[in-house]
Amino acid sequence: MGRQQETGLSYKARRRWSLVLLLVGLPLYIVGVVTVLNWLGRPPIWLELLVYVGLGVLWALPFKFVFRGVGQADPDQDQD
Repeated sequence: MGRQQETGLSYKARRRWSLVLLLVGLPLYIVGVVTVLNWLGRPPIWLELLVYVGLGVLWALPFKFVFRGVGQADPDQDQD
């Protein structure tokens, strides 16, 4: 039996959730941010860039535990 992650999610579950977040969640987040900025009126380009960069980093912070170690080999799989 492999070691349990501190998040309680298995490696396979974290891989699946990371795909859902990247393929569904991120595009929805982008559309939402662009829509809200358009409703508020177009700010100066430097402020708009700053907002997009800041929010582009901010969206991933709550999901950091899901993405941690996903690109590595499965720790629960036996090494041959």
